[in-house]
Amino acid sequence: MYELKRLIETALDEDIGRGDITTSSIIFVPSMTNAELIAKEKLVLAGIEIFKQVFIAISPDINIQAFFSDGNKVDKGKIIAELSGNIPDLLKGERVALNFLQHLSGIATLTRKYVDKIKNYPAIIVDTRKTTPGLRTLEKYAVQVGGGKNHRFGLFDGILLKENHIKACGSISEAIKRVKSALPHTLKIEIEVQSIKEVKEALTSGVDTIMLDNMPLEKMKEAVKIINHLILVEASGNINLDKLEDVAKTGVDLISVGSITHSAPVSDISMIIKKSA
Repeated sequence: MYELKRLIETALDEDIGRGDITTSSIIFVPSMTNAELIAKEKLVLAGIEIFKQVFIAISPDINIQAFFSDGNKVDKGKIIAELSGNIPDLLKGERVALNFLQHLSGIATLTRKYVDKIKNYPAIIVDTRKTTPGLRTLEKYAVQVGGGKNHRFGLFDGILLKENHIKACGSISEAIKRVKSALPHTLKIEIEVQSIKEVKEALTSGVDTIMLDNMPLEKMKEAVKIINHLILVEASGNINLDKLEDVAKTGVDLISVGSITHSAPVSDISMIIKKSA
């Protein structure tokens, strides 16, 4: 909660700075008003509580009644929430609150498309570390709201030996040997491979998950067959909606998709003032 409060304060300070000069130049006596939060397209909602917290940070007198919760599908034209409060306060928080809500709803909406695309397969959609600096916690939360799962949060909570790690050690076997000698046995080890030869080497080195990085479908099928459910298999690398089902058909257990966080389009949501009291 402290991190969220600090993030909201930073965002508000970035936007408001020394004051809302537009609003202060036209509104001399603050008056009450009502506003509606409207979905301008079909979406999966994520971040409604953060939306509320932005306005609470501005004024505890702002009242927000939400009609949908995170994870709900919202049709185009639906009223997501109603707001009431002083006009200057609502205008000060509008953009920041919408930025959070639109961004997180965009991630949840795109994630749900990926999840639904392979709902008839056992494979699980997972995210990556390709996130906006400072927003990783929120973006990974939005992935969960959309039905996806989180991969490791950062470098500190999961072992993933990638191509550059392997090159630095000289080989897959050497990299795994060094990790096992330095870290507790309770930590699982995942390794990135790019060829069938590397799959075989990794499989005999005692890892827990093998990531097939940018591997062609036929090679992926071969790798899955070789691994034969002995450990988890993850597919990764430029996987989009068009090729997603073909990847799921190979029999992999996990499919990591960077685009659900780094390239999700924001959801179209508007806040419209209805009337002054």
